[in-house]
Amino acid sequence: MIGPLRLPAILRPRVSLVSGWRKRHDRRPLDNGPALFCLRLLARVLHWLDRVPYTLLAIPLRLAVATVFWDSAMAHLANWQTTLELFETKYALPFLPSHPSAYLAVTIELSTPPLLVVGLLTRPAAAVLLGMTAVIEVFVYPLAWPTHIQWAAMLLVLLCRGPGKLSVDWLIGRRLRASDGSHPSR
Repeated sequence: MIGPLRLPAILRPRVSLVSGWRKRHDRRPLDNGPALFCLRLLARVLHWLDRVPYTLLAIPLRLAVATVFWDSAMAHLANWQTTLELFETKYALPFLPSHPSAYLAVTIELSTPPLLVVGLLTRPAAAVLLGMTAVIEVFVYPLAWPTHIQWAAMLLVLLCRGPGKLSVDWLIGRRLRASDGSHPSR
């Protein structure tokens, strides 16, 4: 007769982290030493971090992205003639003439940061800036992907999750939900 199936030691169930990762057949008293203290402290810190509201996380995302593009607009406007020359040479796009692309880029850089700061039309602004970031990455500075991926990550969070409760978008949404009879707190 064949006995019960025994799992390899690596697959056998273990007790939870708090009990010290002991095997089930180990009957020694639980060690209350520094390792257990560290695990409990880590669990408390992770619990506290899980409770940080998204709104508090969205504010620095909005401000960081807005600052990047606003500073770029200010640099372009500081010397418009140099900006036009850059768009004719270094920033030349294969699908758009240089002067219209310069005007379009600076218009986007001037209009979207204030929208992000106040949280108005945040998702459309993030989508536009994400598209601009993709164009910059593909056609202008392809080797600057470590910087561009950071911008894209922040913009994707804003695009997917929105600006948070401390924003004009949230206030407008709350007003619209209240007039529809929907629950206004979300």
